[in-house]
Amino acid sequence: MRQWAAIATLFFAWAAVLPAAEPESTPEPAREAAPADAPDARRVMNSAGFLLAHPDLRWRREGIAALGDGRAGEALTYFQRAARYADKASQAMVAEMLWTGTGVPVDRPRAYAWMDIAAERAYIPFVAKREQYWNALSAAERTRALEVGRRLYEEHRDDVAKERLERELAKAKRKITGSRVGNVGNLQVMIPLAGGKVFTTISGERYYDDTYWEPDQYWAWQDSIWKDPPIGTVNVKPLEVVRPGDD
Repeated sequence: MRQWAAIATLFFAWAAVLPAAEPESTPEPAREAAPADAPDARRVMNSAGFLLAHPDLRWRREGIAALGDGRAGEALTYFQRAARYADKASQAMVAEMLWTGTGVPVDRPRAYAWMDIAAERAYIPFVAKREQYWNALSAAERTRALEVGRRLYEEHRDDVAKERLERELAKAKRKITGSRVGNVGNLQVMIPLAGGKVFTTISGERYYDDTYWEPDQYWAWQDSIWKDPPIGTVNVKPLEVVRPGDD
């Protein structure tokens, strides 16, 4: 149970980054451009075409679903796929699963190396986890963590992994329906549910919002989510003495 509590800490934090699939409902009219957390944005990010063009979010989503179904081994594979596309949340999840032995034997040095990569952009939750891991490692484990980390870093550091995703975004944008200069005009994009049913339509302008397709804006959007996460507060009331017979 302790393992799953640790996993859940990261699992539920990601709900704000990648919304769950929307339930089937009657079609709704297309809306104008809206903030990234608005309902139409959630439908865009859950569409098959969008996820194919964003393998970071696609494989993270698959990992979350597999983990929720108790398929931890599959989940780890999906998170590793997302990690190749600079998805820091998935890199952190690989680390946590290795640290807790969820779906894989415990490997604390490798877990630290993954969390170190996840903390590359100084996202607070991942930096804190990295430091927690380091403090728990033995001297021998720290030596191995640094050795493992060098190899992982070559494959997953931002200047390598971001380029993989940016190639996918560029490839997808070249397929935009519209003019040769990329003007989507009055294009309406059909957003399907699982099974191919049409859920709704949304304007091409919204679907191809630069937030999700232009690399600089896309990375800035992710930074806005992870760099300064909301911090909850707990109010502790004064202690009360409870005597026998008190309700």
